[in-house]
Amino acid sequence: MNFKALLYKVTLFAALLVVSGCEEHLTRPPLDQMTDETYWTNEENVRTFSWGFYPGFFTGYGSGFTWGAYFSGQSLNDDFAPTNPPQFTENVPTSGGGWGFANVRKANIFIDRVQGVDMAPEAVEHWTGVGRFFRGLQYHLLVRSFGDVPWYDEVLEEDDERLYKPRDPRTVVMDNVLSDFKYAAEHVRESDGEDGLTVNRYVVLAYMSRAFLFEGTFLKYHDIDQQKAEEYLKEAKWAADQIIQSGNYQVSDNYREMFNSLSLAGNPEMILYRKYEIGVLTHALNSYNNREPQTGVSKNAIESYLASDGLPISISPAYQGDRSIEDVMANRDPRLRETIVPELRLNGVVSNYSTSGYATHKFLNEEIKDLPEGSSNLNPTDAPVIRYGEVLMNYAEAAAELGTLTQEDLDKSINQLRARGEGVVPPLQVIGGQPALNGAVYDDPKRDPDVSPLLWEIRRERRTELMMEGFRLNDLRRWKKLDYADTVENPDINRGAWVDRNDYPDLQADVTLDGEGEQGYIVPSTQQQSQRRLYDERVYLNPIPLNQITLYRDNGAELSQNPGW
Repeated sequence: MNFKALLYKVTLFAALLVVSGCEEHLTRPPLDQMTDETYWTNEENVRTFSWGFYPGFFTGYGSGFTWGAYFSGQSLNDDFAPTNPPQFTENVPTSGGGWGFANVRKANIFIDRVQGVDMAPEAVEHWTGVGRFFRGLQYHLLVRSFGDVPWYDEVLEEDDERLYKPRDPRTVVMDNVLSDFKYAAEHVRESDGEDGLTVNRYVVLAYMSRAFLFEGTFLKYHDIDQQKAEEYLKEAKWAADQIIQSGNYQVSDNYREMFNSLSLAGNPEMILYRKYEIGVLTHALNSYNNREPQTGVSKNAIESYLASDGLPISISPAYQGDRSIEDVMANRDPRLRETIVPELRLNGVVSNYSTSGYATHKFLNEEIKDLPEGSSNLNPTDAPVIRYGEVLMNYAEAAAELGTLTQEDLDKSINQLRARGEGVVPPLQVIGGQPALNGAVYDDPKRDPDVSPLLWEIRRERRTELMMEGFRLNDLRRWKKLDYADTVENPDINRGAWVDRNDYPDLQADVTLDGEGEQGYIVPSTQQQSQRRLYDERVYLNPIPLNQITLYRDNGAELSQNPGW
């Protein structure tokens, strides 16, 4: 058996294992009898193969002792205040690093084989769209990490010299990705299988809005191609608007239930979620929000939440200050209380302390927290994969970046989120291109001067709506704002709650405060400045691993390295 055939059969077998129970698997033909002729014979087999893409792309809370990209999955940002801040990549890796095209090849195999399956033309188009969706999604992830990458849209033999083709410009690749997404948006079924658990047209559109918001803003703020930036932002807005106009999804009344529910079936905000079940598939995120010490939320992140009057805390008369957790929580955007525990958890005072004193319970299910499945890696709470709230944020930001944002746009996006539940925060207005409340324009004095007042408020809304969901690092990357994560230039991301030691006699002696005497903000990391996290422009793109450059060279080709590496 040659390498190509072995790789194909292993890929196919892995896909089958994803959905096969033990009893069913024992009745399947032996692996060495699986061929194109015996497998690609009906739609159910095509569907079975497609499940093999799901665990890698739709990770949710991961499995075992992991929690996917949620909570600290991308903690290299300004939301977290760890005792040992993770560093930006400093050296070119020998191997790995995310550079790989196995999923591209798998998608190309899928697209190719679907064409010969005996099924209705509509089914062929649907499954071709599913394959092109996964190929486009994988290329979005590759471009997001590395920029220019080689584009492959056919299955190559292992001796094909095109395996060592030069990197294609990112705009060429993303034009092809756009073509894949558009085909999928047109041909993938509106419903196929259980809603929320399978790829349908709206899943495609949601990811399209995410991918092209990223790419459009990256091209814009890194000054790569302004024309393409505008084109991609229009596509992101269009995709999001298609979902909004469908009326199939609504903002959930309960923010926290989207992240700590034992079942997300029927939740109106779930476009796609991952289902967990005791004894079958579990994770550890509920446990981490329950009994274990946490990497705490930064002072910077806490202060990003608006006051209940809709104003930034720097100018709101409703803001009570931060000298107690009660003051911090008073008169604030209700998402703060839904995300952060309304009591300080301090090292020496409680065992499940937070490095900053601010602990999260966004992902904690109180119903099971004292049961075995509430701890360790036994957590069965379902995980959002992509939800309507993100789509609404994608729509608003794309419209603002295009300079076309209207009050109607705000009312059908951000203001839907603000109206969740009791709707404490007043609706955002736009007057003369400026943010406003109750007819009065305002401007946050703590705004980054390089960001317009309106975009500042939209980015703030995105940060608080999607807090701890794994978006912040990539948002900073596309906005060219990774300097926000520099602990030297932005000390408030290395600060936590304000405490008075006299109020907490059991507070660990080695908990450092930044004030004089017994009062001040917790400083989680006390490393010397030279050891603290510093930002370098080259980290906007990941380095190409050395073994890939060597592999190209050994085959008479050249694979260029990213700038600065």
